[in-house]
Amino acid sequence: MKCDLASVKEKPFFCKTSLICEDEREINKLIRGRILMALIITEECINCDVCEPECPNGAISPGDEIYVIDPNLCTECVGHYDTSQCTEVCPVDCIIQDPDRQETKEELLEKYERISE
Repeated sequence: MKCDLASVKEKPFFCKTSLICEDEREINKLIRGRILMALIITEECINCDVCEPECPNGAISPGDEIYVIDPNLCTECVGHYDTSQCTEVCPVDCIIQDPDRQETKEELLEKYERISE
């Protein structure tokens, strides 16, 4: 069974789906903090609900105070569109690139393929 990153617990990196993780490369990215996506919703979010239905992966949902993006589901629309649909429709431009956490297009495509299985 392929390991999905949502099944990984914190140290010591146990997997809920198997005793031995079959995808060590993904675990290593998680450990290094590189699995977090580059899109974030800032506190400027006005909870208008425009972005949520635009996400083809269902990665956007209401949070406690503002909408949030699930990093395990967000592919920045790679695999669906040429641009991130949420950033295109946001009326206050509060969905931005996080310069500290960037995924390559290849990593986003791998994630798209994994969640599309």
